[in-house]
Amino acid sequence: MVKLVYLVAVDGSEWSDRAAARAVDLAKKTKAEVYFVTAIQWSKYQPLYVADFSPPPQDTQEQEEIERKNILDPLEKRFTDSGVTIRSGLFWGHPVEIIKQQAKKEQANMLFVGRRGRSKVADLLLGSVANSLAHTAGIPVVLVP
Repeated sequence: MVKLVYLVAVDGSEWSDRAAARAVDLAKKTKAEVYFVTAIQWSKYQPLYVADFSPPPQDTQEQEEIERKNILDPLEKRFTDSGVTIRSGLFWGHPVEIIKQQAKKEQANMLFVGRRGRSKVADLLLGSVANSLAHTAGIPVVLVP
């Protein structure tokens, strides 16, 4: 039997929470596994960090604990009794690249992403993670409003 994996890009926003709920709901019906993935950008913690010009911070444990506590742990707790196998991963890097890498590595069958993320301003100025994934993920993408 083929293992189905639904990857969910999460960032703590209400939109990513809805994407998680949609993925878990479909996973119940299809016996899929759900994998929550969040990405932390270096620039969030070191504003002067510029890729290839400055080294990333050496001590990342505190930031990882904060992100896990605020984003991944609440989702895992919320869906503990869903009957769905839930996993999560936290990675450092650009969200679009991290999510695509994890989707490929996990051989994800479908990607769920909220239509919007935590930063409306960043969506306007830099382009949306959801929009980029919809155009480049290489697997079916569910954009959740």
